[in-house]
Amino acid sequence: MLPTYRFIAVEGNIGAGKTTLCERMAARFGCALILEQFTDNPFLPFFYEHPERYAFPVELFFMTERHKQLLEHFAEPDLFRSLTVADYFFVKTLLFAKNNLSGEEFRLFRRLFRVLNASFPKPDLLLYLHRPVSVLQHQIKHRARDMEQRIPDDYLEGLQRVYLDHFKKETETPVVVLELEDADFVRQPAVFEAIMGLLERPFEAGVQYVSLAEIGVR
Repeated sequence: MLPTYRFIAVEGNIGAGKTTLCERMAARFGCALILEQFTDNPFLPFFYEHPERYAFPVELFFMTERHKQLLEHFAEPDLFRSLTVADYFFVKTLLFAKNNLSGEEFRLFRRLFRVLNASFPKPDLLLYLHRPVSVLQHQIKHRARDMEQRIPDDYLEGLQRVYLDHFKKETETPVVVLELEDADFVRQPAVFEAIMGLLERPFEAGVQYVSLAEIGVR
């Protein structure tokens, strides 16, 4: 059964498993899939080495590429597919910038963001995969991307706070914060099936917090 939503964005901190979940959802539903092409950002390796120097160009590149990708997709929707799944939502652009940029840089960036953000639809549902930083670090090390191996805990904690603070102010989009702990929806089919069942529920606008126990995973 297809979810009741037309556009689902899956979000989470670095290493939360959002891309893997989106790929499994696309395989299950045969839906359109939008994956962020983060490896195409030429500034990203330099940012991890010198974040103060490269924060603005890395965020500007991400914003323009995300905008282009979403604009192209929604300009010519696939009429044979009723669902789109993406492993990011465009507001992520602003949240990362808020965490990474200085005051003046962020104010300039926010002005650019507001112009671009009006170009395409917002998600009908945002699913946020919440995991402890210790689990994120374990998964980051397991996937072994060289440029990510020295990400400090406080950077991941900062991103987590920015996301959760934003969700508290969300009034237009339903946001489900799913507490996954160290659950593995690849090796534990029951976890994946429970998440799929969650997507069939109607949610009101605003943030809702859900645990695995609440969706039947013990």
